[in-house]
Amino acid sequence: MLLPGYRYKLKIQDITPKGVWLTAQEQQIFLPRSECPEEINPEETIEVFLYLDRDNKPKVTTRMPLAQVGDFALLKVQSVGSHGAFLDWGLEKDLLAPYSEQAQKMEEGRRYLVHICHDKDSRPIASSRLEKFLVKENRDLSEGAEVDLLIWAFTDLGAKVIVNDYYEALLYKDEIPPALKRGEHHLGYVLRIRADHRIDVTLRRPGAAGIKDAREIILQELKKDGFLPLHDQSPPEQIRNQLGLSKKVFKKAVGGLYKDGLVALGNQGIKLIP
Repeated sequence: MLLPGYRYKLKIQDITPKGVWLTAQEQQIFLPRSECPEEINPEETIEVFLYLDRDNKPKVTTRMPLAQVGDFALLKVQSVGSHGAFLDWGLEKDLLAPYSEQAQKMEEGRRYLVHICHDKDSRPIASSRLEKFLVKENRDLSEGAEVDLLIWAFTDLGAKVIVNDYYEALLYKDEIPPALKRGEHHLGYVLRIRADHRIDVTLRRPGAAGIKDAREIILQELKKDGFLPLHDQSPPEQIRNQLGLSKKVFKKAVGGLYKDGLVALGNQGIKLIP
């Protein structure tokens, strides 16, 4: 049986003036003509999204929501009612976040990072209790591995992130570039696997590749006016805000540029050598 909250590719079984009948796993669902592509033929397949209407009856649409069951997404609260908050996920019927699934009481107009899941009756709901759906200890990642990062929340240490929609990990404060926002997806890398098997990540390629990237960033800034007011004694926050680099990576990259004769170092900053 097809479960609501997912995208499906269903075969056209019958075409009528009012729409088409779609079939899968011996289940038939009607798609209104207004939802159909302009050209449709029997036995073709159509990608649809299965959801429950306001009467909790299964319906399909060719309009895809912002996320489906199993996804994490940053969604806006449209209204708050007696059963919980209703989030806009791109369909005519908003997605319920029950009070029991709210890590903090949701407010109308605000956005929350949620996980879309099923309740005990297989109805799609949203939960901001994200820890329930994440693994903290590494099982299959290795240091240097390329991963997808979803920015979750900011803390005193840096940013909590979701790795590959599966792991909870940490992006340290000195690794955070300017204007990083909650709910954004970024390409990242596993920086280290700690002794407790927790995961630390970075937005920069680790090792020599990361230093090479940092060199290019610094050179591009220097090419603007030939001078960069940063040096060994600059505060880490200043380096991070201007270049998006940690001070450690910055110093290694600048040291390499100096050895290669590309820059001159002074008390006030770095000068590009023509």
